[in-house]
Amino acid sequence: MGRRRRILSGIGKSAPTGNEVVDYDRRNLALYAALLEADDAGRDWREAASSLMHLDLAHNDTEACWRSHLERARWIVGEGMELAIAAFGERPSIIRQ
Repeated sequence: MGRRRRILSGIGKSAPTGNEVVDYDRRNLALYAALLEADDAGRDWREAASSLMHLDLAHNDTEACWRSHLERARWIVGEGMELAIAAFGERPSIIRQ
């Protein structure tokens, strides 16, 4: 089987950081939900990175990529919830890139 690529909505090497909801968050909201669900269920990070994010586990940066997206998901449903609700109620072109 060939090398897996980051194919879900153009997953970056790391999720956004900072206290703004960006278009990347909108595009990956379903992924964030799936990552939170997998983590809450106690799934191993490697399984989640492979099955949910389609990441190649042989890459050195895979765990960091998975972790940054899980941390972003936690921020969205925690501190960022108010901002997320406001941003997700807007048209995508209004949200900062």
